[in-house]
Amino acid sequence: MTIATISSRGQITIPADVRAILSLKRGDKVNFIITDNEVKFLPVTKDINTLKGFIKKPLKPVSIEEMNKTIQARGSQE
Repeated sequence: MTIATISSRGQITIPADVRAILSLKRGDKVNFIITDNEVKFLPVTKDINTLKGFIKKPLKPVSIEEMNKTIQARGSQE
């Protein structure tokens, strides 16, 4: 477990191991997400190249016509 201490000004230093895991560098921004009784923070600034491969390529290409038909069919279900 990694621990940080809050300063008298309400600031913390993000420990080096956490910065490394999240690829955070000086000047990067983080977003705080508050739920019931926990707080998560996620990096806001990321290089677009880090998203490469995040969404897998479909097995079969889909045409614009097929997309439009699916959108229309699902839209009419609501």
